[in-house]
Amino acid sequence: MKENKMLSYIENVLTNMPTDWLSLTTHRLDIYDESLAKTEFLEQFEGLFNDNNVETSALSNLPTAYDYIRLGHPLSCVLEWAIANLNGLEANSVISFSSQTVPVLSILRKNLLEHKNTQIIYIGDLPAYFNAEILKSVYGYKFELKKVESIDEVTKFNGSTIYISEENQIGTITLNSNVDFFISLYPELGSVLVVNGAQNENYISDIQHVRRRETIAITPDNALIALKALVAHSSVENKNNDRAANKTLVLDAIKEVTGTVTKPLVASSGLSIQYAILMGLIHDALENHKGKAIKIIVPPNCYGGTNDQARRVAACVDNVEIVDLLVDGDNDMVQSIATVLAKIAQEDAIPYIIAEIPTNPRVEVPDLIELKAVLSEERKTQSGAVAIDPVFILDQTFCPNVHFLGEDDILSSVRAISFASGSKFPSGGKCTAGYCVGNKKTIALMEKIELHLELCDNEATDFQYEILAKQLPSMNQRIVDAYKNTREFVNFIHDALPGAKINFVSEALAEQSFTPSVFSLDLPTKGNTDEERETYKRALNLKLINLMITEIPNESKFCVSYGQLKGCYWTIPATSTQGTTKEGDKDYIVRASLSSNLDLELHKKVFLKFVESI
Repeated sequence: MKENKMLSYIENVLTNMPTDWLSLTTHRLDIYDESLAKTEFLEQFEGLFNDNNVETSALSNLPTAYDYIRLGHPLSCVLEWAIANLNGLEANSVISFSSQTVPVLSILRKNLLEHKNTQIIYIGDLPAYFNAEILKSVYGYKFELKKVESIDEVTKFNGSTIYISEENQIGTITLNSNVDFFISLYPELGSVLVVNGAQNENYISDIQHVRRRETIAITPDNALIALKALVAHSSVENKNNDRAANKTLVLDAIKEVTGTVTKPLVASSGLSIQYAILMGLIHDALENHKGKAIKIIVPPNCYGGTNDQARRVAACVDNVEIVDLLVDGDNDMVQSIATVLAKIAQEDAIPYIIAEIPTNPRVEVPDLIELKAVLSEERKTQSGAVAIDPVFILDQTFCPNVHFLGEDDILSSVRAISFASGSKFPSGGKCTAGYCVGNKKTIALMEKIELHLELCDNEATDFQYEILAKQLPSMNQRIVDAYKNTREFVNFIHDALPGAKINFVSEALAEQSFTPSVFSLDLPTKGNTDEERETYKRALNLKLINLMITEIPNESKFCVSYGQLKGCYWTIPATSTQGTTKEGDKDYIVRASLSSNLDLELHKKVFLKFVESI
């Protein structure tokens, strides 16, 4: 009876749910508390369930579930809550993934760091892309594989036992006290991981962190399919889709946008593609430069996901170390690269550089002629041998329209790979899928990257390909139009508040196709000490953002995103995109981004109101 009530309620929720639950990658951050995230969402959702309230307005007012759909979203949380309820479990012990292999990797990662044994028990066949040899030799994971005919064959083990089975129905799980982690595979949808027993609760946050940094949660589209199958007590139906046609359209569009001819790779998110890049490059280094140290060179204040992921990889793989690259403010990217590469050459190590152009959040572009020269320079090791040349991994998310890697482009003659987050310009905020391309000098590396993208089952989903096929053709025009709005707003702020420092590209850079829609704002401050001035400025940051989102709630959002189809987005990098960055490297400034579709005059009017209030 209780089960029927719950399923009936979910059925009504699916009928009345807000459209944003399915169509956006970010939600209302004005009612978002990261420390509570999914817990707060589900507590209030359960309140609605107990009151049998399925009003769309009530569902719309639920707090944001996690941040991006990488980590979780309303539909994934409802799916996990429902499965937990059916099995008498706590909701946080059920974790859904878009990938079928990364849930296994999330447990292997923690056990590697804690020196704990793992056995993987499975029925039927493991996914074709589950490559035990590479997981052991490249990722460093340790485990035993054992095939069984029934879960009853699982016996006690000194360590963690993972049980994997392919399922076609969402719902109840046959729990077994000898199994620590149940992973149910759903072809085309993803997987659901259940953490079994109080002794394994300390795995939950680590598993969720893997989902946040190296893959994504089950997508809203696939979570909806799973929930519909759950309430109907039916098997998960294979979707009729045009994946092959959409993928061809997307790959062709990416080649055109980037000016490249090599095969692009499309992943479930920007961080999914970045993870494949790093693991692919490490794999290449282990094969071709045995025993040599691998140095991942990354700006300490860059996007927190990039920073955190790189350090997480270094923590797991022997011979991999992070080297800081100072790029913003008083630091020149080219000079910093020259200094770092000279030192790494002396050590006869392998340099992989990750950098954003323009930088985030200061929106700076290095001298590209000098950048090419410093990357092209032949260096010597301490013994006088030729040092290994760097691979330049370019995060092009701010300006995905700029050509870097084509035959005659500035970085065509050095080993370079570029990637972009798809939740920004490529999809207009409709999905998280990201992509990467390489120049002709990286063809062998791209093959390795593709191998690891497949191994992690992190390729874009069918629906993500469908969204990108629709959105990519209009991306460059949206970039142009959004830049025009941003330039006009920046000029207005410059005149209205001359005491503010604005970080944005120059007119000269814009003529070279660097036309971002993002700028950062260092507001004028006052006080007798540095501490007083910083405190005043931080309060002023929030005052501005709160005024904009309160006065223009339909367009101005407190959100980390940009490149969306409409509206204006405001954030403070130190408390959002730089969430895992070291405190001393964080930027407590305002970052704003404008779309090609918004009421610019109203935004000017409200900003003027802010100026008058200070």
